[in-house]
Amino acid sequence: MELGVIGLGRMGQIVVDRSLDAGHDVVAFDLSAEATATAAENGAEPADSVADLCDRLGSEKRIWLMVPAGDAVDATLADLEPHLDSDDVVVDGGNSHFEASTRRAEETDAAYLDCGTSGGPASAEAGFSLMVGGPEWAYEALVSVFDAVATGPDGHDRMGESGSGHYVKMVHNGVEYALMQAYGEGFELLADGRYDLDMESVARTWNNGAVIRSWLLELCEEAFREEGSDLGDVADRVAGGSTGTWTVEEALEQEVPVPIIYQALAERFDSRNEGRFSRRLANRLRYGFGRHEVARRDDA
Repeated sequence: MELGVIGLGRMGQIVVDRSLDAGHDVVAFDLSAEATATAAENGAEPADSVADLCDRLGSEKRIWLMVPAGDAVDATLADLEPHLDSDDVVVDGGNSHFEASTRRAEETDAAYLDCGTSGGPASAEAGFSLMVGGPEWAYEALVSVFDAVATGPDGHDRMGESGSGHYVKMVHNGVEYALMQAYGEGFELLADGRYDLDMESVARTWNNGAVIRSWLLELCEEAFREEGSDLGDVADRVAGGSTGTWTVEEALEQEVPVPIIYQALAERFDSRNEGRFSRRLANRLRYGFGRHEVARRDDA
């Protein structure tokens, strides 16, 4: 398949590389000429504009957007609009709000797939988990690419109508907040408790057969191995919060209680003040799965 990819940051480059590795042809464009050149070095055909990218694709265009959520998505769609028709498919692989995705699906001439993407840069080798919303025919048209970008056929599925992919990803992120908070509180008790414990050893032992083993716990083990049992100079400040906020807002609107997710979000906001071990671990875990910059105590 011939795929156009717009947005060549860390995640966009992974989409390009995994698609190329699976034998797909990729035309790539980014506002950064350097990022476009990197994709070209890896085997993609470079484009120097959105219009140029569309000109290089066939009559049935398949385009993957991996640009920041918000205005950047709308601006890119506006640039694409003169070049698209109802036979084309656009995938939004960013963390857009599901209601914005529903609006874009209605306004875009092409079929619009909202694709929640989980795994972060750390999943470059294994592949992502993809939660896709939108027309079934458009999803089926992109299955071979989803197979390539995800962990394989089991790593993606169509969640339902437009908006459902980003909706499921929104709730996924709320659950992620709660899990990080639970691990953080448990290790905080161990750190401040009555025994002098090696936190890496605890995490490694839990990761081998324990009920609470998980990738996030593996990232706890990595954090303690690289930072030490006291997490060294990792600051008590956890960035992010938009998708967790959206989850809590939706829960309030639907009258569904999510007290643990809400508390995890509140802890994240409170970390902008003086803080705690649990939030320092959450800060470091965001580097583990998303390669987000680790705030250090001197930076806070």
